[in-house]
Amino acid sequence: MDIRYFEDTDTLLLIFNQNPVVATDDLNENMLVDLDENGNPVSMTIEHAKSFTNVHGLSFHQINGDSVKQLVAI
Repeated sequence: MDIRYFEDTDTLLLIFNQNPVVATDDLNENMLVDLDENGNPVSMTIEHAKSFTNVHGLSFHQINGDSVKQLVAI
């Protein structure tokens, strides 16, 4: 998974895998999801990301049974 934030356009891009994109669906006027040939998500784009997310407080939690690993980004 790859997460990219474009500050100049306030756009957040979440890339789940590298499958070829065959369709893009609008979830609403600010969110798009790219789909592969099986209808599975490949990536998600969020426009005006600061309005919907805490981009600068991004953190990642990996949960393995009873333990939690936290990786904090910017």
